[in-house]
Amino acid sequence: VQLQASGGGLVQAGGSLRLSCAASGRTFSNSVMGWFRQAPGKEREFVAAISWSGGSTYYADSVKGRFTISRDNAKNTVHLQMNTLKLEDTAVYYCAAGWRGTPSLRLRKKDEYAYWGQGTLVTVSS
Repeated sequence: VQLQASGGGLVQAGGSLRLSCAASGRTFSNSVMGWFRQAPGKEREFVAAISWSGGSTYYADSVKGRFTISRDNAKNTVHLQMNTLKLEDTAVYYCAAGWRGTPSLRLRKKDEYAYWGQGTLVTVSS
């Protein structure tokens, strides 16, 4: 699976952005998909994940209620709708693909994802 993230940019605090991740390869619909982010000087952290069917979603506590992950298996895409953005959301955002059978408790672990996109920068200004 090859992944291409897009949609990042500069936005004021309180604003919204929608990230997209386009995937190539026949295994997309069999993959769990995740979004991670990495702020300068910090570790890459889990943001959200979605099961292969789209039926289950998972969020970091810091984004719950503000971000929504979704996927369209017919178009091989996954999205991250980000609302009410905060300064601390500033980071490079990465999409990632993993094995569809990954236990839900493991979906927050970046080591569970075998494929990664190149990242897209989100900058939230005051």
